[in-house]
Amino acid sequence: MMTSPPPPLVNLEELESRHIEMGHLRSDWTFVGPAAGSVDVGARRIRIEPGWFSTPLHVHAHDEETFFVLGGSGLSVQDDKTYAVRPGDCIVHAEGKEAHTLRAGEDGLDVLAFGANQERTSGARLPRIGITWTGRAWFESGVGKSPFEREAELGPPETPEPGERPGSIVNVDEVEREISERENHRGAWRRLGKTAGAKRTGLNHIALEPGQMASPPHCHSSEEELFVVLEGGGTLLLADEEHPVRVHDVVARPAGTGVAHAFTAGDNGLTFLAYGTREPNDICYYPRSNKIAFWGVGVIARLERLDYWDAED
Repeated sequence: MMTSPPPPLVNLEELESRHIEMGHLRSDWTFVGPAAGSVDVGARRIRIEPGWFSTPLHVHAHDEETFFVLGGSGLSVQDDKTYAVRPGDCIVHAEGKEAHTLRAGEDGLDVLAFGANQERTSGARLPRIGITWTGRAWFESGVGKSPFEREAELGPPETPEPGERPGSIVNVDEVEREISERENHRGAWRRLGKTAGAKRTGLNHIALEPGQMASPPHCHSSEEELFVVLEGGGTLLLADEEHPVRVHDVVARPAGTGVAHAFTAGDNGLTFLAYGTREPNDICYYPRSNKIAFWGVGVIARLERLDYWDAED
């Protein structure tokens, strides 16, 4: 297996945030993904002040965006409709679909936003402003007023009374639990992203019983994963090293490191989010059992490990 230094273990409460205050846009942004060492996956924490909005209304061109509500309440604004959101909600925005933003309620709104890394995004269309925003620039190559400034000049979008929530918004309590009774791996899995309609990415809610391990130690060739601890504590295994984890710790596992990872719950259990990309050509290696999973074709095999020069002379 390849060796690479483990990424930093970061905590949401200890990362610096950037305050944005323009017109009806007022929030604090924490760029979680880069701090945790992610490569392709983007993750941000957005804390929106009571009554204010997070971003301009926008539509992603070819990216899928997933939100998880950590705390507070508010509205998911989608085109000309609104939907009430609360803690434990998962919101999926498919590529090229509805224009969306968030508005905080009286107690503010605290969300995690998962998607493509800012440097690798396909860009977003801002229909109220009439421009396209990609990476760190917009259609005029970054000249003129920023998209946030232009949005602020337009004033807040209309927010009619909330309607019945679509299938793209689900709460943890509404998603079916997949129970594992396997010895040493007891817990409950909820596939939030898939239930809310995600196609290109996945967001799972995993609650482990005390002393139990989630998936066996493994590493991916193509899929990148990012984990956020919600409750309890435990241990992160990286290769042969153990690292304690606690509430709001974030761990990124980029693809192709060759370093296997696994989570084990402590005495009070461990609940965490697992976000990742879905790559049809991904290969996953399990070092404890020497298994290789070729997920694109649904085959798991055990192969003989050989030296590069074996039988070449």
